[in-house]
Amino acid sequence: MSSLQPTTQGLAVDPGALNALKFSAGQEGESGKAALKGAAKQFESLFMRELIKSMRDATQKSGLLEGQGSDLGTDLLDQQLSVQLSGLPGGLSEAIERQLSRQMAPKGAAEGSTPAGSATSTGTGADTPAEFKPLNRSGLRALLKYAPNAVPVQGSASAEPAKALQRSNASASGPRHVGFVSQHSEAAAQVARESGIPASYMLGQAGHETGWGRSEIRQKDGTPSHNLFGIKATSSWKGKVAEVTTTEYVNGVPRKTVAKFRAYDSYADSFRDYARLITKSPRYDKAMDQIGSVQGFASSLQRAGYATDPQYAAKLSRAINMTLSVQRAQS
Repeated sequence: MSSLQPTTQGLAVDPGALNALKFSAGQEGESGKAALKGAAKQFESLFMRELIKSMRDATQKSGLLEGQGSDLGTDLLDQQLSVQLSGLPGGLSEAIERQLSRQMAPKGAAEGSTPAGSATSTGTGADTPAEFKPLNRSGLRALLKYAPNAVPVQGSASAEPAKALQRSNASASGPRHVGFVSQHSEAAAQVARESGIPASYMLGQAGHETGWGRSEIRQKDGTPSHNLFGIKATSSWKGKVAEVTTTEYVNGVPRKTVAKFRAYDSYADSFRDYARLITKSPRYDKAMDQIGSVQGFASSLQRAGYATDPQYAAKLSRAINMTLSVQRAQS
């Protein structure tokens, strides 16, 4: 049997375990050593999370089962995987633990007073960079504030896993939609001033259409099309085109089809083209009349045939309201 077995059977989202780890960080003796090991696992878990995320981002999406629900499930799975893969023998956590041990060592030990006969004894402090200041236990507890996931003690699990998962929903999806809104806020604000369409409406619709940037339409060579609104390339379109598989609803039944979409040189061009479509096309006049209501605007777009999804108005309203929440928090 392989020796690379998961180091914990607990949940990634276990606030109780993290609180226990913070408490242990203030203790001496074996409790303090255990806290040091746990902190090292936390930081390895952060690294693993970023590694898994970069692998997900580099993978072409099929679009078959894409959506906010599946994205949340993937996020929760990746959180759990990052914890399960942390703390294995020979892993990064061992190196982090050694580094933290040196920084937290008493003054004499930090200056090279490693016990004689120790396999790691060098007789000098050369392996501790001069710019590193030794960490005390308060410093370790401060470091743990930056660990978003708890590394549970072996065999422990949250007494209320369902509630723990529910509490984690916001943080699981938060960084993505918050980052998406921040990334495109300037372009949306500029187009909002020119067109009269609220920036929050455009950002919310762009987020919904692209899964907050995760399912953006790409060209055959993998480069971004910069198409944030799923606008198709009809016969009147003279610009670049991206041809991808998409989901269309026929009589309420989802079907996969290959369609051509517009491609732009920049995201700003995508916002401008969307605003031009909504403000200049007579079919969307009623949507502009409902610009003061999120639900009214979304419902008018659906009735005008912007999308074939029968639940489009409800989904778009949720995305716009998420954007409004982000904007209020950032203001």
